[in-house]
Amino acid sequence: MRPGAVTVGAVHGAALLLSLAGFASTLWYGVVEPGNALAFGTLVALGELARRGAAPDEREPAPLAAAGALAYALLGASGGTATTHGVLQIVAVVVAAGLAGIVPHLARGKDAGPDHLARRVLTVAFAALCFQPLYNSGAVVGHLGHGPPYALFLLLLLVLTALCDAVLAALLLRARTGFPYGPLLRDELRALLGIGSAVCATGAVMALGVAAAGLWALPVLAVPLLLAQVSFRRYAAVRTVNRQTIASLARATEIAGCTPPGHARRVAALSTAVGRELGLSGAELTVLEQAALMHDIGQLSLVDPVDGGATALLPAEEQRRIAHLGGEVVRRTGVPAAVAVIVERQADPYREQPLPARIVRAVNAYDDLAGGESAGAALEALERLRLGTARDYHPDVVESLARVLARGGPAGVTSAVTG
Repeated sequence: MRPGAVTVGAVHGAALLLSLAGFASTLWYGVVEPGNALAFGTLVALGELARRGAAPDEREPAPLAAAGALAYALLGASGGTATTHGVLQIVAVVVAAGLAGIVPHLARGKDAGPDHLARRVLTVAFAALCFQPLYNSGAVVGHLGHGPPYALFLLLLLVLTALCDAVLAALLLRARTGFPYGPLLRDELRALLGIGSAVCATGAVMALGVAAAGLWALPVLAVPLLLAQVSFRRYAAVRTVNRQTIASLARATEIAGCTPPGHARRVAALSTAVGRELGLSGAELTVLEQAALMHDIGQLSLVDPVDGGATALLPAEEQRRIAHLGGEVVRRTGVPAAVAVIVERQADPYREQPLPARIVRAVNAYDDLAGGESAGAALEALERLRLGTARDYHPDVVESLARVLARGGPAGVTSAVTG
C-alpha cells in the first residue's frame, strides 16, 4: 500500500472512530440540553447545504458550518446557564448535522468530500477536548472570569484549532498528490488570513453571544458568514467564466489546426503539477496555468503553420519569434501582464527566464517530443530534455517533471512513465 493511502486511511479511520464513539455515547446517555444541540446542529447543516461545489484544485469553504461547529465545541454557557454537554456529544451532533447537510449534494451527484468531513470531525474534537474539560472543572472561569481574558482564551483555542486544520489539510493533499508538503501548508496558512480568520472570530463571538443572550443570538451572528458564503459563490462564478474564456482562447490553436487536440490542456496540467513540485503556490500557480494554456497562441499569427504544432523542434530564433507574437496576442486579451511575460519568454535560454517560463518551455517540449502515450516515446522525450539541460531546459525543472510523471502525472493526463 502506498504511504499516501496509509496517511489518508489513518486520518479517515481516526475520524470514523471518533464519530462512532460520539454516537454510541449519545445513544447510551441521551442528548444533554437538546435545545442547544438542535440549534447548533441546524446551523451546521444549513452551512453544509449552502456549500458550493468547488473545482478539484480549489478550496471548498463552508464558513457557516465551520463557525457553528467550533462555537458549539467552545460553548460554556447558554443564556447565563452553564452547559454540561461533553466532547462526544459535540462530535455526534456535528457529524449528524454534517451528514444531513451533504445528502442533497449526494442526490445531485456531487462528491461527499470525505477529507472535508474527516477534518471537520478531528478539528472540532480537538477544540472540544481543549475547552470542555477545563470549563466543566471550573478552571477557566475560576482563573479568567467572564471578561476579556475569557474571550482571548477562546480566540487562542480557535487559532490553535485552525492551525490543526491547516496541518491536516496539507497532510491529506500531500498524501493524495505527492506534492511537497511545505508549499501546500503555506497555501493553507495563507487561507487562515482570509476566510479562516473570519470563521475563528465568528465562532468565538457565537459562543460568547449565546452564553450571554441565549440561542436567539445565533441567527443574528450567522448573517455575516452567510453573506460571505454567498459572495464567495459569486466570486467563484466569475473565476469560472474567466477560466472558460482562457480555455476557449487556448483551444483556438487546436480549432485552427495549429496544435494537436488536447495539447494546451496537457501542458497546463503538467506545468501546474511541476510548479507545485518546485514550490509555487496560490496566485503563482494560477498565472502559470493561464500562461501554459495560452503558450502556443502565437502560432495563430503565422502564415505557414508549424508541422504538427511542435515548436520544440524549430530553430531557436523561430521559437522566440512565435513566443513574442504570442505575448503580443495575450496582452490584448485582458489577462494579467505576468501571463504575457511568461508566454513571450518561454523560448529564451533558461538562465534568462523566470521559473514559470522555464516550466512551460520544458513541459511543452516534453509534450511535443513524446507524441503518443507509449513508454518508449515518453522516456525518449525525457532523455532529450536531460540532454538539453546545458542550455535549453533547467535541470531542476526537468527532474521535477520526471518525478511528476513517475507518480502517474496529474489527473486527466495519461503518463507512460511509471518509474
